Amino acid sequence: MAIPIDLVAWTRSRPAPSAWRYDAVMTAPTSLPFTGDPDADRLIAAEPLALLIGFALDQQVTVQKAFSGPRDIKRRLGHLDAAKIAAMPPDALEAVFREQPAIHRFPGSMAGKVQSLCAAIASEYGNDAARVWEEASDGADLQRRLLALPGIGDMKAKALIAVLGKRFGVRPPGYDEVAPTWPTLGDVDSAEALASYQATKRARKAELRAAAKG
Repeated sequence: MAIPIDLVAWTRSRPAPSAWRYDAVMTAPTSLPFTGDPDADRLIAAEPLALLIGFALDQQVTVQKAFSGPRDIKRRLGHLDAAKIAAMPPDALEAVFREQPAIHRFPGSMAGKVQSLCAAIASEYGNDAARVWEEASDGADLQRRLLALPGIGDMKAKALIAVLGKRFGVRPPGYDEVAPTWPTLGDVDSAEALASYQATKRARKAELRAAAKG
């Protein structure tokens, strides 16, 4: 089974394919300030699968809860190996998600979503989540690959593109054509920035609710 690897390490040791390369490799972060927990923040920066799982879980829970999920899953399973997770009996993985504190407010459906995501990584990317973006030929291909992953819809794909480009220097040709032009988690580089992002998001949702009521 492939062993999860550090993003900085694989950008240095494995040159990107075709005619493009990763930018700003030396500034790639050792953590992403999405949870407030140092271990969880380091994990989502160091292990590509953890980052993808965090985005898959980012639904109807706080950012902090969603991106703490990969840390909790790894602690309970002892690994974050996509092929091993994909091969688990679904009820066994659901039990891991339901163990208190639950991984998500909807542990059953989210266990299934994460298992489907892991199955895609194992079967389509050789059990190496980094290949999703490492082998993208251009921005449109990167977006297509992300959208094809279970649990990653349009808004999550855009946010992932922003995180990959702004935090890890993953900017294939045509990146700007698919990168979001609105604030996303890609703009979050501190606890203060996360609080500001969440406050803006709450305010926007309140505006939409008020508009819907007429």
